[in-house]
Amino acid sequence: MASLLSLLFLLSFCFSSFTSLSFSSDALLLLQKIKPALQGPIPPENLQLSSWNSSSLLCLWRGLLWSHADGSQLRCDLPAVRSNLSLLSDSSLQLTSLHLPAAALAGSLPRELGEFSSLRSLNLAVNSLSGSVPLELGNSPSLSDLDLSVNNLTGSLPPSLWNLCDRLVSLRLHGNTLSGVIPPPATPNSSCENLAVLDFGVNRLTGEFPSFFAGFQSLIDLDLSSNRFFGELPESISGLFHLQRLNLSFNKFSGRVPDSLGSKFSTTAFEGNAASFCANCSPDSGGLSAGAKAGIVIGSMAGAVIIASATIGWVQGRKRRNRSRGADEDEMAMEENGNNNGDGKLVVFEGGEHLTLEDVLNATGQVVEKTSYGTVYKAKLANGGNIALRLLREGTCKDLASSSPVIRQLGRARHENLVPLRAFYHGKRGEKLLIYDYLPNRTLHDLLHETRPGRPALNWARRHKIILGVARGLAYLHGGTETPITHGTVRSKNVFVDDFFVSRLTEYGLDKIMIPSIADEMVAAAKAEGYKAPELQKMKKSNSRTDVYAFGILLLEILIGKKPGKGARPSEWVDLPALVKVAVLEETTMEVFDMEVLKGIRNPSEEGVVQALRLAMGCCAPVASARPDMNEVVRILEENRPRNRSALYSPADTTSEIGTPF
Repeated sequence: MASLLSLLFLLSFCFSSFTSLSFSSDALLLLQKIKPALQGPIPPENLQLSSWNSSSLLCLWRGLLWSHADGSQLRCDLPAVRSNLSLLSDSSLQLTSLHLPAAALAGSLPRELGEFSSLRSLNLAVNSLSGSVPLELGNSPSLSDLDLSVNNLTGSLPPSLWNLCDRLVSLRLHGNTLSGVIPPPATPNSSCENLAVLDFGVNRLTGEFPSFFAGFQSLIDLDLSSNRFFGELPESISGLFHLQRLNLSFNKFSGRVPDSLGSKFSTTAFEGNAASFCANCSPDSGGLSAGAKAGIVIGSMAGAVIIASATIGWVQGRKRRNRSRGADEDEMAMEENGNNNGDGKLVVFEGGEHLTLEDVLNATGQVVEKTSYGTVYKAKLANGGNIALRLLREGTCKDLASSSPVIRQLGRARHENLVPLRAFYHGKRGEKLLIYDYLPNRTLHDLLHETRPGRPALNWARRHKIILGVARGLAYLHGGTETPITHGTVRSKNVFVDDFFVSRLTEYGLDKIMIPSIADEMVAAAKAEGYKAPELQKMKKSNSRTDVYAFGILLLEILIGKKPGKGARPSEWVDLPALVKVAVLEETTMEVFDMEVLKGIRNPSEEGVVQALRLAMGCCAPVASARPDMNEVVRILEENRPRNRSALYSPADTTSEIGTPF
């Protein structure tokens, strides 16, 4: 009996040794080197990488594609292949693609990535990978598509990256913290003849425009935005005839943009650089003599003096006229009606004409919400009405001269899906109050995540009406005002919902009146709550596309019913786009929806639920240019309304210009 047990043990040992030694060499490299590096030191084990183990079928390892020695792709969609236990020991199998975007990877890039002989595509975008880009990555013999965008990569770019030049089609390193000068290829006149996409945007790269880029004749998309490049553009880049997308914004470029680029691309491609950096400049702008320039300066100064004198005279005359009428005006120079006394100045906007300074100062307040930049009060007026007062904390707001144009613009914004600003108070000690309608209804966050008694059921028709209202409000902010307004803090806590499921956005544009450090605190809060676009580093760079990303997260929150961002436990993080991607890979997409969404729905596609999920993922695209604008979002939502909506919509309500009916 003992000899039999010994024999069984020996056979078991030999079998396990044989199994471990007979892995495909690429599979062994994945297990021993790649997985530990990408996983990082933070437990628990990464959900995506957990499928890479010796007890799982090779075709179930997530994010990977394989090929046979003859180059033909391994067909894991075939049941017989998918269940083949012997594939793990097939040394002829070679890794051709590693795609784990938005997979919560928290480690670093292992140098062994350069050892895969057949790896053609590597996509690890939108993770938390840190460290530098390994030198060895440039030694990969087959790599043609590399995407490491939106990670925490640091350091300089390795010159070996250009070793990939003869086969490289797409190189994306957008949204990291890479620094230094972009190194030139070791071989002069390298053309990278297949390279179509080159994206180094939103990093800390410096130096002059890399002149060798002009040799990349196949370039279609070039993004160097939000870096620290300087100097003039070389005329040679005019030879990039196939270029369709160009972004050189927010650098320190100067001089004249070549005519071929200036006429082909809009001014947004060049904005945020030195004042001298211009497209379609007049021929004489750069060739004036010193005497001519001096004449222009002197003439401009004289003109300025004349204009200033006239302005001072006009202002003094206006003050005299106002005093004669008994109406004092302060230096805010807002066009809207206002009233003031020794206690400060109240400026009222449309719908706030009934408010007086005495009403506001004598209102009794009850704290509703506290933030890092202020406190919101429910204030009761003497006549029994209620208003919402937002008291901005001292030191958080820009000076009055800088903030008043923004406040005036916000006071004029009017849309059925926005909470209107009715008045603004500026106290004699610098206090600033924003005065809104008080809305007693719950926020969208409360409706989705609180379980108080009396909470209304949120079926798909009601959720669709809510999100369509949000989309319409954002579309108005982005394009319906004289100057576009970026919301900046789109989240479920900033959406009020009334008893008829009409949604109204609040807190839009507030970051524009905050000092930079406070505005950046809003970005940090958006990141903690899971709404921050990958490319958004500082609030001053917020734009309509970052609003679209946050809207996508909000739409996923409505569909899935889970709060994005930090979870209840310290190490918990809810990545809604990643949840959807995993469900798609596992063919369990319908399981991600909140149960209330699917109640009473026989065909989710016919009711617009599936289309809404696709739209949300499109809004959450890691690359900003791939996201739709809000007008397109509104159109898609309107075209895919729930069929059973008789209690919410009238038949005439078919376009975004018509208000959502009660």
